[in-house]
Amino acid sequence: MDIPRSSYYKWKNRAIPKKEIQDNELANIIIEYNETYNGILGYRRMTMYINHFNQSTYSIKYIHRLMKVVHVHARIRRKHSNYVKVKPEQVGENILNRNFESLWQNQKWCTDVTEFKVIGQKQKIYLSAIIDLYDRRIVSYVLSNSNNNKLVFDTFDLALKANPGAKPLFHSDRGFQYTSKQFKFKLDQAGMIQSMSRVGKCIDNGPMEGFWGTLKSEMFYGLRWDDESSLREAIIKYINFYNNERLQANLKGMTPNQFGNHANPNLLPLVI
Repeated sequence: MDIPRSSYYKWKNRAIPKKEIQDNELANIIIEYNETYNGILGYRRMTMYINHFNQSTYSIKYIHRLMKVVHVHARIRRKHSNYVKVKPEQVGENILNRNFESLWQNQKWCTDVTEFKVIGQKQKIYLSAIIDLYDRRIVSYVLSNSNNNKLVFDTFDLALKANPGAKPLFHSDRGFQYTSKQFKFKLDQAGMIQSMSRVGKCIDNGPMEGFWGTLKSEMFYGLRWDDESSLREAIIKYINFYNNERLQANLKGMTPNQFGNHANPNLLPLVI
């Protein structure tokens, strides 16, 4: 390396500074967490996870710098696809009006359907889910090979079964299932008020769209899925992880179920 022998031994026998020891320990933790959580942690949530599990108070900038040193970064989510519009049977007003704050559980629910492609089998899997805006937990979800009314209706029925008597404001986009007269009848029977996003305004259903983006960037994009059973298993495993293990800064560093249990310790578990 064209340096004096004495300089090398001086460096080798030096007292290692505490800061360097700390940097090395944190770098190893960052690499470990990146592998454990399959590369889904950006620098903000990496900081939150490190501080949560190690009872520390490291800054976001510090962890971000170390992540760049060890070349660790989260996977980037892709753009959404465009979908064909269908003439609705009936529509609802945008009552939610982007007011995504909720004061208690089962006050506001959002829902949507998304799709996953199984490359090896040239097949699609459709996921329907409902999210509670108070604790951001996934209230219920259903996987199917068909994007039809039954998919959405089954998701709704599971949500009611897990939360009997709940009468939240129910918000969705203008997908054909939600604008059907049959679904409006189910909402009326349950005593719920229907709210719908405006045409071409996906941000009106922001929390649900945000969950899709998080789910796909953390367990779907960047990986190749060649068989349906493995993809189904991975989706189910991720939703369980999301509800019970994934810490969220806007939930005071807790998981959705932890945050929800502070409000209602008798909340019934998700039934699938």
